[in-house]
Amino acid sequence: MINFSLLISSSDVSGPGGLFDINATLPLVAIQFVLLMVILNIILYSPLLTIIEERKEYILTNLGKASEILAEANTLTTEYEQELNSVRKEAQSEITNSQKIHKEILEIELNISQKYIDNLLDTITKDLLNKKNTALNSLDEIVQSLCIDIETRLSI
Repeated sequence: MINFSLLISSSDVSGPGGLFDINATLPLVAIQFVLLMVILNIILYSPLLTIIEERKEYILTNLGKASEILAEANTLTTEYEQELNSVRKEAQSEITNSQKIHKEILEIELNISQKYIDNLLDTITKDLLNKKNTALNSLDEIVQSLCIDIETRLSI
């Protein structure tokens, strides 16, 4: 590697044009630098800054709209939740009312069915008792007639 401090100290500087010689090139470089900054500012930086500013405004307007929509959505959500709760309560009350009504109807139908079955059983038992009595009476008559036949045959 080259040692720069050795190179600087070994250079022969005699008279003008040394290491830090200020002459006419310094103002020319300064003018070129300023002119380049102005040109870059006009060509590149100004349009870029306007685009950045427009984008910033666009983002801010969209954020404002989004916050408005979010607030509206929150109000709608709370509104719908309240509506849903009231509808649930109404539905629950309707369900309990319908259950009570159906239970009463079922009890009435069960009572009617029970009365019908009781009446039917009473008529069937009465009918069976009548048939039993008629069968017993006819059986008595048959037994008596058989007894008479047996007696007549035995007496011969």
